[in-house]
Amino acid sequence: MPKLAAFPKLYMQALCKDGTMSLAEWIDLAAELPIDGLEWYAGFIEMQDQENWKSIRNKVEERGLVIPMMCCSPDFTHPDAEFRAQEIEKEKFWIDMTTAMGGKFCRVLSGQRRPDVAREDGIRFAAECIDICAAHAQEQGVTLIIENHYKDDFWTYPEFAQMMDVFCELVAEVKATNFGVNYDPSNTILAGEDPLELLRRVSSRVVTMHASDRFLTEGTIEDLRNEELGVEGYAKRLSHGEVGKGLNDYDAIFSELKRVGFDDNWISIEDGVEGMDQLARSAEFLQRKIHEHWDR
Repeated sequence: MPKLAAFPKLYMQALCKDGTMSLAEWIDLAAELPIDGLEWYAGFIEMQDQENWKSIRNKVEERGLVIPMMCCSPDFTHPDAEFRAQEIEKEKFWIDMTTAMGGKFCRVLSGQRRPDVAREDGIRFAAECIDICAAHAQEQGVTLIIENHYKDDFWTYPEFAQMMDVFCELVAEVKATNFGVNYDPSNTILAGEDPLELLRRVSSRVVTMHASDRFLTEGTIEDLRNEELGVEGYAKRLSHGEVGKGLNDYDAIFSELKRVGFDDNWISIEDGVEGMDQLARSAEFLQRKIHEHWDR
């Protein structure tokens, strides 16, 4: 049966930028949720000092949780080879961080969708970089997971492989065996595409999942696309919603994942932007749906 983790979407600024929240505070809050683990983020301020890693991991495990997966955002589509080499070294560091924290899955992305990078070049750049990183990860028993992503919180341009056809082409281009998909249905909606169609195309490669629901506070997907270019982070009209109350069909999603044997894998909750009560309701909804589908 899949296990449930949580991600501190509400507290990213506090944990990654201004330091107004400690990881110990987040761990204590999350330990009250009906979850099994925490999805970690490589950009947490306290994680930049390796001397902190052991004590932070101990704090997580003392609260009965584990860290199964690391969220990070390498940018492999830059046209400059030296820039890409630096991003590879960052990803290797994050793989080491994943291992130190007890995790088995470390995220990769394609990179930013820069206007001056052609599709074939971006796919080639990203696939080559991922394969190099995967060799490092394999030495440590870590699987790299690529997400059908929208945009990192601190990026200027959206994800290069945001659209389904580009994403599937990139997944097929990577040669590494310790490589799979981190499926996020909400990001497909933001691409103006069908999340179930994407899932059917990659379900055999899905090893982890982000559970979220999204909605636009105003306007249309086309308005979002016009607003998202050249602006750091997420567009203001975009909102994370409570899981189970947005546009995603979790019965259909879980039916497909159950069909392909997604049985002992991790699902990480990416919501709670309106507070811990919302995150708790999302966790309860997902636990109920997991049992409905995997207890059959």
